[in-house]
Amino acid sequence: MELRHLRVLVAIVDAGTFTDAAIELGVSQAAVSRTLAALERALGVRLLRRTSRQVAPTATGLRVLARARRLLAEADDLVQDATSGHTRLRIGYAWAAMGRRTVAFQRRWPDLWPHIEVQLVRTNSATGGLAEGVCDIAVVRTAPDPRRFDGVIVGSERRYCAMASDDPWARRRSVRLADISERTLLIDPRTGTTTLDLWPPGARPPTEQTTDIDDWLTAVASGRCVGVTARSTVEQYPRPGVVYRPVRDAAPIAVRLAWWRGDPHPAARHAVELLTELYHEG
Repeated sequence: MELRHLRVLVAIVDAGTFTDAAIELGVSQAAVSRTLAALERALGVRLLRRTSRQVAPTATGLRVLARARRLLAEADDLVQDATSGHTRLRIGYAWAAMGRRTVAFQRRWPDLWPHIEVQLVRTNSATGGLAEGVCDIAVVRTAPDPRRFDGVIVGSERRYCAMASDDPWARRRSVRLADISERTLLIDPRTGTTTLDLWPPGARPPTEQTTDIDDWLTAVASGRCVGVTARSTVEQYPRPGVVYRPVRDAAPIAVRLAWWRGDPHPAARHAVELLTELYHEG
């Protein structure tokens, strides 16, 4: 079975006749008939019911038709990705993109490089979607595997503690790591920037785990736990019931742009240049 077989099936159903399908595809009616017959032989089922007046899918044909449309759409998307790779830059991220710099990045980019479309893609993975192939470069706040990925640091962000708005700590201007060690800490072991390595052995807080930013915020708002995150989360996710306070004795988080080693997108250097400039602006 080949994609051309599926295209003929869809064309026949959409056009309504073999003749009209042949005209749409730019082939002969005989070629359309042969291709459909080859598909039915390959699958071992009858897909279309033909009369002198109309062509209609069988029950099996309807199921195959639905799958065929999805497969053809995915194939078209693959071709689009391969042929327009230099005119589109997909930037992946896991939690908070570029924080408050996200809007400025999106607005300045078209003025600087109008021939390259930028798309932001949120993917809840440690590589911001790089490993999954859904983006060309990614904003990451943990060091990627140097055997697979390359990249540069474009800036840094302060760490903040997230807590319920009625938490006693909400009246403070800042908190310390030692304070947090006495609370239950909510972490995302897959994509989060917080690990127990921030605390010395023997002084580490008990933890709960989550794998999604919305679940993290909901749990923090409940008051049963607190979280530690980058400033970008503070800026991207204001949430009723949650407040953030700086962690005054925690090291900042490095913000990186990463890409597959040996295969950088041609526009990656433009993204590095612009995002570095935005972080330097403060």
